[in-house]
Amino acid sequence: MIATSDWLTARLKLLPLLKTLFDITLLRKGPQHIPRSVVMLIMNVALWLFSALAALALIDRFDDSDFFLGMFSGTVGIICYAGLVILAGQPDRLLQTISAIIGCGALITLAFIVEYVLLTPFIGEGWAGLIATLILFWSVPVEGHIIASAIDRHWYVGILLAVTVFGLQYFINSLVTSVS
Repeated sequence: MIATSDWLTARLKLLPLLKTLFDITLLRKGPQHIPRSVVMLIMNVALWLFSALAALALIDRFDDSDFFLGMFSGTVGIICYAGLVILAGQPDRLLQTISAIIGCGALITLAFIVEYVLLTPFIGEGWAGLIATLILFWSVPVEGHIIASAIDRHWYVGILLAVTVFGLQYFINSLVTSVS
């Protein structure tokens, strides 16, 4: 009975984090609403890894190289955002910002997976892939919103920065896939 109680307690503590990440993903909250905690960052990294492994397991088109390329590209993006937060003179917001970017990215990836897996049998791989791509593109305004909040700039500055980071990630993905 104690194990069940511990599991339920841990689950109930995770729900507010998921709700906060969901609100950030819908641009209703900012990274300042995530607790400044290394444990929270670790939980978000675990969620990110879970979402990437779920994509690997559930989507036939994904393979190990896609998984590792996604992790590498995501890490490059996180390093870019960390540098932007530090250069903006807001190092005290770094932990929350990175945690929000990773956690929201994981939620968007999970939405992508659910959509792709559920709709592919009904509308075909092409249309499901298009909708999934649009879901993944939502990460750009979300990351722009997060970074703008973190560095105290207008949302359009955040969007511009997010588009730039996305472009860098796309360039890296293209470079790596063209070599292999």
